[in-house]
Amino acid sequence: MAKRDYYEILGVDRTADMEEVKKAYRKLALKFHPDRNPNDKAAEEKFKELGEAYEALIDPQSRAAYDQYGHAAFNARARSRGAGFHDPADIFREVFGASSIFEDLFGGGERRGGGAQRGDDLRYDMEMTFLEAAQGCEKDINVTKLSQCESCQGSGAEHGATAKACAVCGGRGQVISSRGIFSIATTCPRCEGLGRVIDKPCHDCSGAGRREKTTKIKIKVPAGVEGGSRLRSSGNGEAGVRGGPPGDLFVVLHVKRHDIFSRDGDDLMCEIPISFVQAALGDLIEVPTLNESEEIKVPPGTQAGTVFRLKGKGVKNVQGYGQGDLLVRVQIEIPAKLNAAQRGKLEEFAKLCDESVHPMGKSFLEKARNLFR
Repeated sequence: MAKRDYYEILGVDRTADMEEVKKAYRKLALKFHPDRNPNDKAAEEKFKELGEAYEALIDPQSRAAYDQYGHAAFNARARSRGAGFHDPADIFREVFGASSIFEDLFGGGERRGGGAQRGDDLRYDMEMTFLEAAQGCEKDINVTKLSQCESCQGSGAEHGATAKACAVCGGRGQVISSRGIFSIATTCPRCEGLGRVIDKPCHDCSGAGRREKTTKIKIKVPAGVEGGSRLRSSGNGEAGVRGGPPGDLFVVLHVKRHDIFSRDGDDLMCEIPISFVQAALGDLIEVPTLNESEEIKVPPGTQAGTVFRLKGKGVKNVQGYGQGDLLVRVQIEIPAKLNAAQRGKLEEFAKLCDESVHPMGKSFLEKARNLFR
């Protein structure tokens, strides 16, 4: 049986942004979640189908592959990871948070806030020059984030302070309340799920175990990155809660335009002006590259728009697959001002020219005449 289109499954257009994809998944996942549809195989299958579609479309690279190749883009991936590698429950928790509405209503999942929690991931937008992106570089950035409190080492307690059972939840970390036929467990507001309170909180972080701090971080940018690329700096996000691991820092690159070069993948492109005389008689011209200048031979009779290729003078592939080329397009510059002597020589030259000197013009005129025959 052929698989349904992922966009159709989620009910979104192919132009939908990530927020629209996530919103559509949230709505449908709530509707078909197995906890809301017990013993309903159709709903369970629908929930799995939603998870598979969401995983494919929420990641930019995965989505680009699907847009180009369809379901075939994931065949190799499925074989390498084994059948049924999609875990819709994990995706559901990713979208709704570790403690979802169903965990509150039906008592599932881990106790909210009771143990160590991973710190939040952070995003940093970094601007860089065209050459820095093409050649690679190292840059220092300053990130203001929640870091582990140095005074209490993240414990939230003054040195020598003791912890006692929370009087509100009796040390359970949760407060149980009844609503009709349901017993609902919510995180204790007093101890925030820890089950105990500190009699003397740290004076620097007020017991939070974390403080806002500006940290200098060195980012290594590999050669060949493009604008919009995202670099991951592991462990440089916000500090974890109650001894949990830190989050990650994601650096999004914004590359400035260059005065001479532009890019097409790993290839570099530039336009070089040459004179009418150089184009007609031929010449050696000097062109810039990323590292140094190179000479190329312009043959006699070169036409405007001719492209010369310098192999291996482009940008290194960011994945290490070789290096692109430099494409040099020549533009013939027509003199803007002529003195009397120059004009006289050109008029003399024009009288010496016949149709054989301008074969392109002759061909065009013949085609134009044929229009009216």
